[in-house]
Amino acid sequence: MAGNKDRLVVGLDVGTTKICAIVGNITSEGMEIVGIGNCPSQGLRKGMVINIESTVAAIRQAIQEAELMAGCEIRSVFTGIAGGHIKSFNSQGVIAIKDREVTQEDLRRVIDAAKAVAIPMDREVLHILPQEFIVDDQDGITEPLGMRGVRLEARVHIVTGAVASAQNIIKCCNRAGVDVADIVLEQLASSESILTDEEKQLGVVLLDIGGGTTDIAILVDNSIRHTAVLSLGGNHLTNDIAVGLRTPLNEAERIKREHGCALSSMVNRDENIEVPSVGGRPARTLSRQVLTEILEPRVEEIFTLADQEIRRSGFGDLIVSGVVLTGGTCLLPGMAELGEQIFNLPVRVGSPRDLGGLTDVVNSPVFATGVGLVKYGGKNIERAKQGFSNTENVFSKIMLRMKDWFGDFF
Repeated sequence: MAGNKDRLVVGLDVGTTKICAIVGNITSEGMEIVGIGNCPSQGLRKGMVINIESTVAAIRQAIQEAELMAGCEIRSVFTGIAGGHIKSFNSQGVIAIKDREVTQEDLRRVIDAAKAVAIPMDREVLHILPQEFIVDDQDGITEPLGMRGVRLEARVHIVTGAVASAQNIIKCCNRAGVDVADIVLEQLASSESILTDEEKQLGVVLLDIGGGTTDIAILVDNSIRHTAVLSLGGNHLTNDIAVGLRTPLNEAERIKREHGCALSSMVNRDENIEVPSVGGRPARTLSRQVLTEILEPRVEEIFTLADQEIRRSGFGDLIVSGVVLTGGTCLLPGMAELGEQIFNLPVRVGSPRDLGGLTDVVNSPVFATGVGLVKYGGKNIERAKQGFSNTENVFSKIMLRMKDWFGDFF
């Protein structure tokens, strides 16, 4: 970014249904949103690029809109990554420190030990997120620098992704004329913009229901303990409406947005909706109850699969704060109420918080990931100036970035 615009950070949410560029300005008061560009996305399926030309065109349009609104030139972006190819696991590393103080070098060594696990050739590490450190038998330590001990352990959460998927996203951004400063797991980005400090501390599930995927993150004691991706999202609701009501996909999407509800008990049986037909046939009038009876089982399925994932993670008993829903699909009335029935926990719908500037524009679950990328970028501003301008050695750069990150973190 040029001249006096060095304090600007750009988040690029490359989603299945939309591509969104958000420009944030870092001020002494905090983050101020100064520009936003939005373009429908046709080139992705379930979070992964399937058509490069279409994705490049959409990224270019979103970037141009954001540049126009913010009055700046965008050269580098923090972009999100999601999709069924994302896999994550917890790992542990141990080193000896021989009865002296823990140094920065010890932290690097113990993280190296924790990440020394066999990862298939077609996968690479995207994030190494520290959970806690243990000095001798003292656990729950977040900053072990300067502590004395004989043995240092680290527990970390390692997120991996398919090399090809990350390279395709970077390639699309490069062809649209911008460098990628960093690739960020979308759940990690959304958690930056949606969750409160108390929720992260007490234990919370973040459920980001996008167009093609549902991203799950479990946070306890201010660190991510578990992440997962379900290959179900808002597009599946739209397809169900199109098939169930025999109406074109674009009309099904409109009907979902205007009349959809996730809980049939909230709908008045006397309410009717007009449903356009396929092939020039006359439109029909149907009860809104019929639409809700199509949507409710699919939303229930998404929540049930998420609930199973939470139980399988082993952290189910630690979720004191409940579940926070975000993503465009959460705008459906009844989502939180149905969620409470299935998760048996408090559920709220989250929108981006603690922002200045164009808050009224981005104050929606739709922009959770985009704003989260800007917030993540604000914490890692230096990286915006050394973007990935090609895909050849992206992952060697990502590993260097990890080392920088640990330097910053401690």
